[in-house]
Amino acid sequence: MRILHTMLRVGDLERSIAFYTQVLGMRLLRRKDYPDGKFTLAFLGYGEESEQAAIELTYNWGVDHYQLGSAFGHIALEVDDVYQACAAIKARGGRIVREAGPMNAGTTIIAFIADPDGYQIELLGRK
Repeated sequence: MRILHTMLRVGDLERSIAFYTQVLGMRLLRRKDYPDGKFTLAFLGYGEESEQAAIELTYNWGVDHYQLGSAFGHIALEVDDVYQACAAIKARGGRIVREAGPMNAGTTIIAFIADPDGYQIELLGRK
């Protein structure tokens, strides 16, 4: 078994695709409209889906926002240098919600950013 993807519902598909591609450097792997169901799916990632997990963005036509709730935590991305990644993300218009620094009660360097819909993404330094 392996993890295939994580699905996030988004209120503006173009805005979200721009964030994940332009701010986080992912590639749009595939996209398909489902007119009968009135939704569009877009899959993004850093590599081919046959090799790596992807993010599935689901846009339900006519829905422009969601309540995130309290059960979902975050997506985690490994980066070479958390401080440099934060600086690059800020320069590309990304929003940092927790600046880079040691995690609570530990030494691992982490940071948190938010996507346009408010989903949090943790940045972890390569070990």
